[in-house]
Amino acid sequence: MQAPTLQTARLTLRPMRETDFPSYAALMAGPRSIYMGGPFDTGAAWGLFCHDVACWALFGHGALMLERHDTGETVGQVGLNAGPLFPETELGWMVYDGHARQGFATEGAAALRDWAWDALPLDSLVSYTHPDNAASQAVARRLGAVEDGDAPRQDAEDIVFRHWRAA
Repeated sequence: MQAPTLQTARLTLRPMRETDFPSYAALMAGPRSIYMGGPFDTGAAWGLFCHDVACWALFGHGALMLERHDTGETVGQVGLNAGPLFPETELGWMVYDGHARQGFATEGAAALRDWAWDALPLDSLVSYTHPDNAASQAVARRLGAVEDGDAPRQDAEDIVFRHWRAA
């Protein structure tokens, strides 16, 4: 499946481009990536970047970049992740330095989640959060997800939030 382009009030969620990699790699090499198992060197970041692109061909879903309507600036990424690294399909988000706490993660993740409900035969999604990542946990709660203590985890210490498809 080809990655869609989605629109929200402030963002265009668009397919990833090779030119997105430098900003992606910078986040993955920095201290905020500790919540995702980082920091990652360039090779590992490239592998994760390629995974996000390949998910579209392999699973019919993957990652989209968050681009602001007003400036054209790419401010982060949202994604649906699957494969051997993920026990269930994950709804994830990351916002680049300087763009946190502006609602971009919540806005983008809500749009991708809603696309998933329309396009995929899933009853739920999960979001894995590091116990120290209060900001990411707040995004999950704003999206209406609830903690699921029984869910399988990527890492034993993860807090898992479950997003249920609306009835």
